[in-house]
Amino acid sequence: MNALVTGGAGFIGSHLSERLLDQGARVRAVDAFTDFYPRPLKERNLQHLRGRDNYEFVEGDLRELDLAKQLEGITHVFHLAAQAGVRRSWGTEFSVYTGLNVDSTQRLLEACAKRPIERLVYASSSSVYGDDVQIPMVETALPQPVSPYGVTKLAAEQLCHLYYVNFGVPCVSLRYFTVYGPRQRPDMGFNRFFTAILQGKPLIQYGDGLQTRDFTYVADAAQATADAAVRGVPGRVYNIGGGSRVSLREVFDLIARVSGRKVTIDQQDAQKGDMRDTYADTSRARADLSFAPSVTLEEGLRQMWRWMEANQ
Repeated sequence: MNALVTGGAGFIGSHLSERLLDQGARVRAVDAFTDFYPRPLKERNLQHLRGRDNYEFVEGDLRELDLAKQLEGITHVFHLAAQAGVRRSWGTEFSVYTGLNVDSTQRLLEACAKRPIERLVYASSSSVYGDDVQIPMVETALPQPVSPYGVTKLAAEQLCHLYYVNFGVPCVSLRYFTVYGPRQRPDMGFNRFFTAILQGKPLIQYGDGLQTRDFTYVADAAQATADAAVRGVPGRVYNIGGGSRVSLREVFDLIARVSGRKVTIDQQDAQKGDMRDTYADTSRARADLSFAPSVTLEEGLRQMWRWMEANQ
């Protein structure tokens, strides 16, 4: 496998790159180092990758790079580059999301339409579902996102489908459900919670704390992504969830247990665009990808806590 990983300096992208290298692939990673969070954090993600055999890093924006050149010799594309974050996607920021999530995807797909790649794996999100679908969520449900971010992820997912239908680009889309673990972005929940504990501050709870999430450990997400490039059926969408659906209040109890620290809560108003509940039906991923998450939420949180302590 000669892999192109977009968003290769990011949270999931760096873990995926390591997994692919460990499995014997060659990896060309691309990242634009957007200012969503500080560049040094992404540079730290690359520490264990730079200098490895069969690894190449390219800095650049997918909207500006010579994609024909970047795709030379590539057999598999993993498209993880995106502007993340539900809460920042409103208002004037929306154009940033459409540019980085939709325009970039269309340009990459257009370039792939002219090359004989074996798979393009697109990193979508459970945010595409919204709040009006049954739990557990199945891939055939009608997606109705409740955030601008979710709209752009769904739009890019639909672009993947139409390039498959019209040009035969062998696209597979993965809807990740709340991925966590070492290197998690600083804006994401567990990183913010552990950082607050390390700083002796209260944990911010938006809403009543009864909202639930299906949490997926990053190693499980990376393995599913690598497997999708080999076993995924072109044109299909797969839910990737860890099977650990718990409420925010339960999360706080777990965080107190794994950290051994006292937890205090600062309750604030619910945030616009935050989904009430997520829970993945992963039957399709189990059948096609042999997806079987192996890390429990408590075990994953312990590993993340150790990483946070070492990198505070």
